[in-house]
This record gives sequence, structure tokens and C-alpha cells, in this order.
Amino acid sequence: MADYGSVITAMVTPFDSEGRLDVARAGALARRLVDAGSDGIVVAGTTGESPTLTEDERAALLAAVLDAVGDRVFVWMGTGTNDTATSIRLSRAAEHQGAHGVMLVAPYYNKPPQAGMLAHFRAVAEATSLPVMIYNVPGRTASNLEPATLARLVEQAPNVVAVKEASGNLDQVGEVRRLLPRPFRVYSGDDSLLLPILAVGGDGVVSVASHLVARELRQLVDAFRAGRVDEAAAIHLRLLPLFKGLFWTANPIPVKTALRWVDFDAGGFRPPLVEMPVEMAGRLRRLLVELELLPA
Repeated sequence: MADYGSVITAMVTPFDSEGRLDVARAGALARRLVDAGSDGIVVAGTTGESPTLTEDERAALLAAVLDAVGDRVFVWMGTGTNDTATSIRLSRAAEHQGAHGVMLVAPYYNKPPQAGMLAHFRAVAEATSLPVMIYNVPGRTASNLEPATLARLVEQAPNVVAVKEASGNLDQVGEVRRLLPRPFRVYSGDDSLLLPILAVGGDGVVSVASHLVARELRQLVDAFRAGRVDEAAAIHLRLLPLFKGLFWTANPIPVKTALRWVDFDAGGFRPPLVEMPVEMAGRLRRLLVELELLPA
């Protein structure tokens, strides 16, 4: 099986003090993440503030990450939108530029039926020869890609090789694995559900917390695969408050804030995202101190 990674970081996008894309920091962050234990990177996902990136910025960001770590880990490019033609154009551009795979989020806001999602994903997958990861996140898109629809898609488009499941529904994740055995990959889209999803046959996580604790997530996955379930559970339970804290407000606000404190300033946010409230930031800082990610 191709090595798509098991601790895949959905990377934040660094901006400079003027709010412009900081490609040098993007390359440095990608190297930092891989050195810490990430074995895959997603560029221009939601955590990367993709709705605010221009197509030129997307290309520059992908180039920086490929140059930094493209020979070390699998690099996925977020190319999914709620418009099929745009998603095709972005996916073809990513392939031309050298991305290793593309990640397609379920079409958001326009709430297509299952047949519409099937047609959308199939059209985009057929437009590229790259491996495709589907991203199912009903909380953001207002539509849920059902396991039976995903199974039909994989049958019709064999380059659909993985799903990032962020429905929060373990029964659904189990049904995906039942219908789609390996080598199809099933990734948790929520750090807090990594261990439960591994237990129902998952393959890893597309992570936010890995910006801060990639080594621990790597240890969790390795321990579970080696049959050391108690060890994996202990890591999970220790990190659970962090998993939750990074979503106290809209992602990537908390993780980008935390990165500043751990000596990697990835800049601010593009509107409509804003800084954390002071009280919430104080709680997050105290949490990082408790986890020994910051000095007391």
C-alpha cells in the first residue's frame, strides 16, 4: 500500500504582519511538523484558512511545502469547493504543480443530495490522476456523505483512496470501514476521536493538535498498532483536554494562538476570523502549562 501517512497535519497558513502569505514561514512550519512526527501534510485545508486564499497564494503555499518536505512525506492539497468546475480546475492545477494527492471537502452551503455529491466527487476524481481523499464534515458543510454513497464513489472512481471522517459518528465510521476494507484509508477528522476510530479499523488522523503534540500522536498510533492499547489510551486521555481546547472557538484560532506561545509565530488571521477573547486565551495558556507544553 502507498504510504499516505497516519499522523497527517492539516497545516495552518502563516501570514506576515501585513496579513500577506509568508511562504518562508510555511516551509519552516512544514519542516518543523515533519521533524516532530507528522508523516503527512494537508495544505490549504480549512485549518489553513483556505476560504481566504487566492489561487496564486494556494500555488505559492503548495510550492513552499513541496520544496520543504515533499521528498519526506505525502503532501495533500485541499482543492475541494462547493462548485464542481472550480474544484476540477484547482485539482488539475495541484497535479500540474506536483501535489501528491488532493483532498476534496463535501460541497458546502448548497447542500447537494447524495446523488449530487456522488456526481461532484466522481467528476473531480476523474479529472485528475492523483490519489483523492474525501473530507466529510457535516458540521461545516451542512451535508453528510453517507457510507453507501462513498462506497459507490470508490467503485466508480478508484483513485478515491481515503476519507477524512469528521461526522463525529462512530457508527458511521464503522460502516465506512465495513463497506470499504483496506487498502482504502479511513482517517479521523477529529483528534479526540483518533483512538476510537483506530479501534473500529481506522488508519490515523488528519490532525490539528499535531502542530503541538505530533510526537505524542505518533506514539499513540504506534502503541495501538503494536497492541499496547492501555498505553495508547493513556496518551489519549492525557491529551483529551488539549483536543477539546483547540476547538473552544473556530479552528484555527486556538492552534495558531498556541503556536505563537511555543515559539513559532504563524501570524494572525484573515477576516472573518479574529483573535481569541482574552479570558479564553488565558484558559488555553493554562492548559498548555498543565500539559507541560509551556513553562509555568
